Amino acid sequence: MKKKINPMIGAAGISAFPMSARVIHNLGQEEDQFNFLLMHAVSANVSGQIGSVIAGGLILSLVI
Repeated sequence: MKKKINPMIGAAGISAFPMSARVIHNLGQEEDQFNFLLMHAVSANVSGQIGSVIAGGLILSLVI
């Protein structure tokens, strides 16, 4: 693997927008004050939000 991926970014992939991104950013800065993970965490957060909307739409289309 050429590039390392921060595992905390995966924790921001849930649909709790935008609180989980802020929590991940704060945890990263506690470890290293020069970590700036907010934009990466928000992008994973938005992806989780979009996935939730798609899954909800599929379930609604099956029920209705």
